[in-house]
Amino acid sequence: MDRASVLRAVSLERSRQDENWGTPQRHTRDEWMVILMEEVGEVAEALLNKRFTDYREEVTQVAAVAVAMLEFDDDVLGP
Repeated sequence: MDRASVLRAVSLERSRQDENWGTPQRHTRDEWMVILMEEVGEVAEALLNKRFTDYREEVTQVAAVAVAMLEFDDDVLGP
């Protein structure tokens, strides 16, 4: 998968997250970290259970949450 395809998948996942959770998502940095780690745990679970199809989806969700953290960090807490 090339970079453009990866970034497109992450962008689509960010849009899905906004549809599910609304925007802007107002979380503290600590809350964002908990959300990110929960998603990372899902990647680990997919690998542990050899669900390699789920692995790509879960990693995409991790990347999308990281993007959300960057998008909303300044909005919530300032630089």
